[in-house]
Formats: sequence, C-alpha cells, structure tokens
Amino acid sequence: MSADTAEKRRRFHELHESGCFLMPNPWDVGSALALQNLGFVALASTSAGMGWSLGRADNHTPLDEVLGHLAALAAAIDVPLNADFENGFADEPAAVAANVARAVETGVAGLSIEDSTGDQRNPLYEFNLAVERVAAARSAIDAAGGEVVLTARSEGFIAGRPDL
Repeated sequence: MSADTAEKRRRFHELHESGCFLMPNPWDVGSALALQNLGFVALASTSAGMGWSLGRADNHTPLDEVLGHLAALAAAIDVPLNADFENGFADEPAAVAANVARAVETGVAGLSIEDSTGDQRNPLYEFNLAVERVAAARSAIDAAGGEVVLTARSEGFIAGRPDL
C-alpha cells in the first residue's frame, strides 16, 4: 500500500469520527476531479452513474471493469474514495470476501456491501446470510490490514421492505 493510500484511509477514518460530511458520487475521473476541485473532502463511487455512463443499467457492470474504475478514481484524486461495491459481486460469503480483497487493492478508503440480491421476486438476502456476507467482507478487510471503512447497506427501503 502506498503512503498516499494509507493517508487517504487515515483521513477517511478521521472524517467518520468527526461527524457528518458530504460525499458526492462522481461517475468518472473527470467528474471526480471536478468534485474534488469544488472542495469535497471525500467522494463515493456510484454503480448507477458508472453503469449509465457506459450505457448499462445499474448493477450490470462486470466486476473487473468496476475494479478498474475504482483503481482509476482512487489514483486520480487526492481525497478518500468510498466504493459502492454493490452486493460484493457474489452471493456466497467466501466469494464476497475474495472480491472485497480485490477491491481493497484498488486503493479505496471505504466500501459498502448491500443486502440487495438483484432478484425482483426476492430482492434482499435472508438476514443471516446478509450478516455472514458482511462478516466475510470485514474479515477480508482485516486480513488486508483493516484500514478500509466498511459500510453494511440495507436496501430495504428501496426494495419496498423497510423493516430493518
């Protein structure tokens, strides 16, 4: 890990400890640089924005393209980057962990894992599996050094199931 990446991760932890902050969503390097130049102290990728900029629907960009996108964003900006890492690009916890380990290598300062399945009939992972998937992501981050902030995102309100 570069000193620059370590510094971004340290700053991201400090931002979370200091209270609320705004973190807009660039869809490419150009918009990331523009938002950084406007003074935002952190940025977050957007799976929808990236997908739409490529003519795709949200959650329809392959993992390797997303990892390349995250690496390009993280390298281009001087502020911490949080990754919208969708559902971890896998259902099973071990596969989520493997993908998160790859995401950590891109230089992100944080990432989120959603409980959304992508299946309209059954839009959320069963609760225990959702917890196992987040725990697997946390284990992968810890194995890499633990500096990346992990956010477990519930998509219940979006899926019409607001019971947290």
